[in-house]
Amino acid sequence: MAPQPTLTNWLSVIALGLIWGGTFMVVSIALQGYGPLTVAGARTTLGAVSLLALMQVLGRPWPRGRAVWTYLAVIGPLNTALPFFLLSWSQQYVPSAFAGLAMAAMPLFVLPLAHLVSDEKLALRKTLGVILGFVGAAVLLGPGALRLGQGIVPLAQIACLGAALSYAVASVLTRRCPPVDAIAMAAITLTVGAVCLVPAMLLIEGVPEWQPGAPGLAILFLGLVPTALAALLRVTVVRSAGSVFMTLVNYQVPVWSMVFGALVLNEALPGRFFVALALILAGLAISQWRRQRRLFKVRA
Repeated sequence: MAPQPTLTNWLSVIALGLIWGGTFMVVSIALQGYGPLTVAGARTTLGAVSLLALMQVLGRPWPRGRAVWTYLAVIGPLNTALPFFLLSWSQQYVPSAFAGLAMAAMPLFVLPLAHLVSDEKLALRKTLGVILGFVGAAVLLGPGALRLGQGIVPLAQIACLGAALSYAVASVLTRRCPPVDAIAMAAITLTVGAVCLVPAMLLIEGVPEWQPGAPGLAILFLGLVPTALAALLRVTVVRSAGSVFMTLVNYQVPVWSMVFGALVLNEALPGRFFVALALILAGLAISQWRRQRRLFKVRA
């Protein structure tokens, strides 16, 4: 029988939705004082240091075996360095709400990828959900995405979806990775990401200086809360309530990103954002209907 979520699980999932939904707003604030590589590099490094220290405190084992380390070496850049940089760079040109909406498409990328590389085949219902979600992503991009040669904004929009695709590939690889402690995996993949980002940051943007006020605090928040603390919360929820329950976060992130973008950053929300949100969430619901129906099924 599937584990039954407790009140603590529900509060944790709501907290994760708020944290990850607000991350895009915090990235925009950090970019007021730092370059995109610095934002991505500092976030990755702070998160890695925090989780490595947590590993030591909790006595979590290091992975063993060449196969595991090979997977971690590939997952690290795809799950941290590449998407963190793409989001930081793109949010110089697009609203934080757009980035949050683009991330909602990540689970929809996972389904066709899993169909191609594993035994998780796409049934008709899942296929319809994926198609509907991708229609939502197309609405989100708007007609400007077809004019890649006219300004930087269309390219930045594509970069947001590229970050979602990178997360999706990392997710599929994570499923195929041999068993490894979840906190150790998060710590090591963040460390790999930091190794990729920090040299590029130093070469292109130089040694960062502390920026007082909101940008500096935003950098600290990004490394400690949505990266380190959220990783620990996620592990706790999955272990106690199951991975299906964890998918409820996917529905919250785009909503909170729009709320924070509008209320805190005074971002304008075009009508197509709301249409895209409805289509993407509907696609998620259709594609994951069977799993989540079991989650909410009343026990006899």
